[in-house]
Amino acid sequence: MNLPEDLKYTKDHEWVRIEGDTATIGITDFAQGELGDIVYVEVETEGETLEREEVFGTVEAVKTVSDLFLPLTGEITAFNDKLEAEPEAVNQDPYGAGWIIKMKINNKEQIKDLLDVQAYGNVINA
Repeated sequence: MNLPEDLKYTKDHEWVRIEGDTATIGITDFAQGELGDIVYVEVETEGETLEREEVFGTVEAVKTVSDLFLPLTGEITAFNDKLEAEPEAVNQDPYGAGWIIKMKINNKEQIKDLLDVQAYGNVINA
């Protein structure tokens, strides 16, 4: 299983790449593997400011629909439009082409609450 060490993670299986006051967010390799073939990604919150742990979208797989939870408070500034035509990019490249949203971080203090790769490994191996 692929778990890049330069990312932060959540107990809800999202990954977070932080660059300045911008965060790119997707679901982890573990999550996409558990969901199976992803057929649709829906994010209708672009342009909205949401609180940490609010639902910002959903991922629909062949067998289930899963909510996506915002790992940090902030404004959703971009949705990966490529996923509308190619939702399978989340399965094929969850940390690259399969990113889901970009956001402007409103509260950088919350970053310290995210999991590092070791702590996230403990979550999925528990």
